[in-house]
Amino acid sequence: MIMAKLFYVMGASGAGKDSLLSYARENACKHTGKKSTLVFAHRYITRPADAGGENHIALTDEEFQQRSQHHCFAMSWQSHGNYYGIGTEINQWLEQGLNVVINGSRAYFDAALKQYPTIVPVLITADRDRLLARLIKRGRESKEAIEKRLQASESIESRVEHPRLLVIENNGELAEAGKALVQCLTLEVTN
Repeated sequence: MIMAKLFYVMGASGAGKDSLLSYARENACKHTGKKSTLVFAHRYITRPADAGGENHIALTDEEFQQRSQHHCFAMSWQSHGNYYGIGTEINQWLEQGLNVVINGSRAYFDAALKQYPTIVPVLITADRDRLLARLIKRGRESKEAIEKRLQASESIESRVEHPRLLVIENNGELAEAGKALVQCLTLEVTN
């Protein structure tokens, strides 16, 4: 019997995680040619729903804290002034044999690994110049804040290590890296 897998996709802001996860969500079933057992978890974030980027569930700080106090999150962390959570529904999905894909944080990876020792980590990378250009285009932060973010990102990324770490470079066309992510997710499911 194949055990369900938890895919932990992480990468720097601007690496294109949201775009690649969206691509994978739309194309995973097409790639396998059969009914997929992959499910993509939404994150709960204290950021407005229309802030751009990923399709997340927007919560106020108070709503997030209430859910946290009632153990509604399997994982949660704080980053760049926002709270992020992955709902406990992922545990039910894994128990049902579904393979779960989550949008994680590099800084939270060690804690996630302790909770889920069989986790499959996927690191999305991009060259520094591409990260800079994408973050400037996104328009959420000042140039100084972006530079600080990039410096911190380099430090965090150098500490991400795992024997099963899958790395996908996203420096070119979205479809190229998107196909690589779909291939990682679908091949790992069958192994």
